[in-house]
Amino acid sequence: MIALHIREEIQRRLVQAEQNHDVKVIWAIESGSRAWGFESPNSDYDARFIYVNRPAWYLSVGLEEQRDVIEYPIVDDLDVNGWDLRKALRLFWKSNPAFMEWIQSPIVYMQRGTFAERCRMLAADVYSIESGIYHYRSMAKTNFRGYLRDPMVPLKKYFYVLRPLLAVRWLERHKAPAPIEFEKLLEVLDDPALLAAIDALLEQKRSSPELGLSPQIPAIQQFIVNELERIDGIVPPRLVRKDVEPKLSDLFRQVLTETWGVQILNL
Repeated sequence: MIALHIREEIQRRLVQAEQNHDVKVIWAIESGSRAWGFESPNSDYDARFIYVNRPAWYLSVGLEEQRDVIEYPIVDDLDVNGWDLRKALRLFWKSNPAFMEWIQSPIVYMQRGTFAERCRMLAADVYSIESGIYHYRSMAKTNFRGYLRDPMVPLKKYFYVLRPLLAVRWLERHKAPAPIEFEKLLEVLDDPALLAAIDALLEQKRSSPELGLSPQIPAIQQFIVNELERIDGIVPPRLVRKDVEPKLSDLFRQVLTETWGVQILNL
């Protein structure tokens, strides 16, 4: 749950971004640990947004040289930045994991039109299960090797290995993008002892400003080691992807029309 004064301050900054850059924000959400559901009391707020420039901005010989992100320094624990519509759709085309999480975030700060809903409807055609498995597998390996191999470990890092491991299981089982919420991902587990250990750690993280170094948690540690070994041999299905560029281009033009009220020709 985002406190009302935090939500209002983030919305104020989004409006300020619109005015400073002459754009319109169409989708703004919380990302990171607060959206995943395992934030600490002192976690930053990671507000991310997608914005639309005026149509003329896209009709430029120098389009590729124009800046397509808006970034601000972190102030008062608020990290606010966003992507231009075209950049966002190109990342969607490449199954970018951050984009997939943005359009699924359960915490929405601002919404204009139906952009996110349309993207979710297109996900079955656009998103690559193969890319998702490779991404989450790499993330799990990197965090495990960096933080969880010593007798004393930073407990919060367990979540940064568990989440991608569970996402891989979700992708294998459902052949669909993994949900952003950690508790939904727990559906893929059926070991009561493991679930109890994760629940206890989750409660500890939510109630403590910072989890320091502690001895390994045997049930979680063993699951991670076994799962990393299992998925190391996975060869993700190389599915034949449909030609989705026309659909994404149609969505791009529709959003421009919807946002600015200017009809964009279908060329």
